[in-house]
Amino acid sequence: MQNEFEIKKQMCEIGKRVYGRNMVAANDGNFSVKLNDNEFLCTPTGVSKGFMTPEYICKVDAQGNTIQANKGFKPSSEIKMHMRVYAKRPDVGAVVHAHPTFATSFAIAGIPLTQPIMPEAVIALGCVPIAEYGTPSTMEIPDNLEKYLPYFDAVLLESHGALTWSTDLLAAYHKMESLEFYAELLYKSKQLGGPKEFDKEQIKKLYEIRRQMGLPGKHPADLCQNKTELNCHNCGGCAIAHSDAAPAINSADADTVAEITKKVMAQLGL
Repeated sequence: MQNEFEIKKQMCEIGKRVYGRNMVAANDGNFSVKLNDNEFLCTPTGVSKGFMTPEYICKVDAQGNTIQANKGFKPSSEIKMHMRVYAKRPDVGAVVHAHPTFATSFAIAGIPLTQPIMPEAVIALGCVPIAEYGTPSTMEIPDNLEKYLPYFDAVLLESHGALTWSTDLLAAYHKMESLEFYAELLYKSKQLGGPKEFDKEQIKKLYEIRRQMGLPGKHPADLCQNKTELNCHNCGGCAIAHSDAAPAINSADADTVAEITKKVMAQLGL
C-alpha cells in the first residue's frame, strides 16, 4: 500500500513520462489519484507536468474543493471531469487527461477509435467514443462525459484531447499510452490504403480472451450497448451517444452507418 508521499512521487514520474512522450505541450494535461471516498490528489494548474516535484501536488475533496495546496499552487481547472468519473465509477482509482498527438487528431476530426485492427487494442482498450465538445474548466465537459462512463474506460474529448481511467495511476497512464499507440497505427494504416479489420468471429475470440484474463474495467466484452448480435467493434454504435435512452442499433442500421462512414472517409481521402 503506497503512502501519500509515494503517490505524489509517482504522479511526478508519470508527469515526466507524459511530457517526454509528447502527450502534452507546455502546461497541458492533468491527472488525479483517489485516496479515499473524499480525498483525492491532483496535479496543479499552470505548470508543466514534466517538471513537477511532490510539493506541487494538491489535495481536493469529492466536490473538487481544495483541502491542501502549497503556496503558489492550486488544483487543475479540469478537476470537475475527474470528480465526475470517480462519482460514477467507484471502481476507478486514477484518471489521466492528456493531448496525445494522434488520438487528439482523431478527436479534432470527430472520428471515434472503434476499428478492430490489433488484438491488444481490442482486448485491453475496447472501443473509444467521442464525448461531445465542452468548454474547458466548465461543467459542460463532465456533463457530456457522463453518459459514456458506465460503458468505457477511455474517451476522446471532441476538439480537446483524451481521457482514460483505471484502478490505479500506472494502469490509467498505460491506457493512455495504448490509446495513442492504437491511434497512431490506425492513422498510418489509413495512409497505406486502409486497415484490415477483424471480423465478428475473430472479435468474439478476443473478447473471450479478455474474460479469461479477468481484466478490470468496462469493456464491450462484458457489456455492449447496441443490444444486438453484433460485436461492439463491428456495429458502429460507439460513434453514437451511449445512454440508457439510446435506441438499439440493428444490423441494417449498422450496415447503413458503415456505408455512410466509408463514403465520407473516401471523400476526405482517408
